[in-house]
Amino acid sequence: MDDACELIDNEWYIVRYSGETPEIAYNSAIYFLTRAGDGPQVTLGTSDVERLRQAAVDRYEEIVLRDMYHENVGTSVYRGIARSICNYQRFVTFCKRQTLSAELVRSKAGKLFVTFLEVELQRLAGNGSATVINCSFVELKGFAVSLGIPFPSDYTCFERYCLP
Repeated sequence: MDDACELIDNEWYIVRYSGETPEIAYNSAIYFLTRAGDGPQVTLGTSDVERLRQAAVDRYEEIVLRDMYHENVGTSVYRGIARSICNYQRFVTFCKRQTLSAELVRSKAGKLFVTFLEVELQRLAGNGSATVINCSFVELKGFAVSLGIPFPSDYTCFERYCLP
């Protein structure tokens, strides 16, 4: 493996595991690799750019879905549904800027969001557990709309448990 390939691989890793800011990591990687005075100033091929972009998409998918898995509640990675909403909005913005489709992640997130809400209904009805919803009711409904999923009347019970 030549030095340029190794540098691109290193930047791919940084983007893919970038925490909460995949778009910033992606843009930083492109800048470092191609234009930074202290960078290698390589010419990236289309496949290199696409690979780095896909690393950002994969990271976004991971952080959007992460906070809809109830098994993550109470762990150090859990941030709550409000963070899924925020990360999804960032993801959609990234896709628009990069002229990418958000459909695959939107579809997965929509299905998982329905499951998340159903589990929340069961928690409230079945064992009286407190909800883990940490956003307003307007934000909750808006997220459903942005994911293209219905928001049945059953879910209006969440309004009293949501943040103002």
